[in-house]
Amino acid sequence: MPLSVIDLYKKVLPRTNCADCGFPTCLAFAGKVISEKFPLKNCPHIDPSVLQEAEAILEEQYASGKWLKKDPAQDALDWARERAASMALEDVAARIGGVLKEKNGSEYMELPYFANKVVVNDKGIRLADGKALNRWEQVFLYNHMAQGGSLGPVGKWKAFEELPNTVSKIKSMQEHVEAPLLRCFSEDLDGVKENLNRIGGEVVNDPDSSSDLAFLLRPLPKIPVLVLYWKGDKKEGFQPRVKLLFDQTIQEHLDIESIIFLSERIRELLCGEERA
Repeated sequence: MPLSVIDLYKKVLPRTNCADCGFPTCLAFAGKVISEKFPLKNCPHIDPSVLQEAEAILEEQYASGKWLKKDPAQDALDWARERAASMALEDVAARIGGVLKEKNGSEYMELPYFANKVVVNDKGIRLADGKALNRWEQVFLYNHMAQGGSLGPVGKWKAFEELPNTVSKIKSMQEHVEAPLLRCFSEDLDGVKENLNRIGGEVVNDPDSSSDLAFLLRPLPKIPVLVLYWKGDKKEGFQPRVKLLFDQTIQEHLDIESIIFLSERIRELLCGEERA
């Protein structure tokens, strides 16, 4: 029979609230053991035979996922890896602009990612310098690998709200990307420019010649992004604003959720935020 938090508390733990396990109460400790796999042996007051039996039950329980605290990032990464598992790296590289390489008899793909490169092999995705990518970034890149088409950018720019099927996400783009970016531009323009250079961006001429500043980013080989900034003019009644523009082929390579993720990642990088 599986052990619930109450079962563990009543049948296994001493119920003395001694805090020797590091938690203030036995019930709090039980909750961590059941939902987050906290080691039961960290309670030093359980009879060894009872401990062994309870640990065996817990192992089966953990394997089935029963009562475990959900980890959305890990669940998404497992799904994305499974989705990409059947894809041949050679085909993926040809579609999305990666380069197929070989080392010690093993194939891997090298893919430009902002000013860096990522390495993709059967073990996962990491930065070329060996540093780990956070799980959501890995999900984003796996999704791009699965969806990315062979079409290159055509130089025709569209705002997010001009893309098909984005109505439900327009508010999210405004609140989580454009508004925070505007604060960064307004409060620390030099810092934004420094971060822009660090991630391989460049100042360009605004295609419609109306913005005060225009920055071109190349997050991925076939996915350019244009960041526009208007300083505004109080006398003329023009409010400052920031707008991200995407090549009209963007949905050939990314779904709507991935476009939002990429936009938020650009905000983080330009504003100097760290993503865990």
